[in-house]
Amino acid sequence: MRKNTFAFEYLPEFEGHKMVSFVSDAQTGLRGFIAIHNTRLGPATGGTRYWRYDTEADALRDALKLSRAMTYKCALAGVAYGGGKAVIIRDARHPKGSALLRAYAGMINTLNGSFYTGEDVGMTERDVEFLARHSRFINGLPGRAGDPAPWAALSVFYAMESGLKAVYGTTSMRGKTFAIKGLGKVGSELARLIFEQGGDVTGADVSREAVQKAVRRFPKLKIARVRDIHTLPVNVFSPCALGGDFNGKTIPRLKCDIVCGGANNQLVSARDGERLHERGILYIPDYVANAGGLINVTEEWNGKGYHREEVARKVKEVGKTAARIIALSQRRHRPTSITADRLAEDIFTAPASALSREHLPLSPVARSAKELMAA
Repeated sequence: MRKNTFAFEYLPEFEGHKMVSFVSDAQTGLRGFIAIHNTRLGPATGGTRYWRYDTEADALRDALKLSRAMTYKCALAGVAYGGGKAVIIRDARHPKGSALLRAYAGMINTLNGSFYTGEDVGMTERDVEFLARHSRFINGLPGRAGDPAPWAALSVFYAMESGLKAVYGTTSMRGKTFAIKGLGKVGSELARLIFEQGGDVTGADVSREAVQKAVRRFPKLKIARVRDIHTLPVNVFSPCALGGDFNGKTIPRLKCDIVCGGANNQLVSARDGERLHERGILYIPDYVANAGGLINVTEEWNGKGYHREEVARKVKEVGKTAARIIALSQRRHRPTSITADRLAEDIFTAPASALSREHLPLSPVARSAKELMAA
């Protein structure tokens, strides 16, 4: 990884952020960033990503983009939190061990509850459990909420049903074709849900181990190359890897009717949401579809204790939220990406008098949100 000297406030991704903290510990080799985008609805929350980046600037940009998306996700999921995210830069010279994680927990503690975090790519439940022994601001704990991935997959599944209903007039997956990019915890669980409903699934992953594991689990699973998976003629393309899937080069090659997946930041730019709309492809915004993981982990902090049944009820609401966004987008003849963004902004920029700790998803705090509830 190359080190950079740069002024992060000049990065376009920094716009709208409340705070960015560079975390570093020379003794353990810890280097990374904690980004807090918005805290209008409550303290910031977002997972910690442990990943290899070519430069520190790349790591920072990732944290900034992910934290912004969390603000929008929290608003439309109806949780009383704002957007934040952390990235730890993976370095082979300084492996992720107890000393590094302990140092990172100390960095979280310095924020004194402004930022709650848990599992993301590269982190495990075991890592989260260790962090929780050294910080009060950790969520997704084993024995309580646990791994957020199955809930993220379930909310994608419900959002996908809404997309199918809008395009084909039925939520049935039987006989429909699905391409899933990324066969990790979210992608493989989504494949299971689709197979159970009679769908036909093709998958791809950069990890040979992940592919082999998925094939053993799902004998009917077809495998494609990662570079080709988005070009397959299918009903639904589902990005469930690291994001950045859609741009001016990839969108013209899509041969699907619906895009709905668990990856974060699927659009490289806002213009790409418009490109999908112009092509007649129904895009269900990523932060709407994958909100199940967020809903699950924040349930630990609701003051009433964690209840799996309540999580299941709230996650199912994601399908209804997606359906309302689709309906409003169709009425206004504008992309679903823009529709969802404006609705989220109406919520997290609303006057304090219009918000409460128990604010509902898409609550009528602004005119467009009221329209959505009626859609």
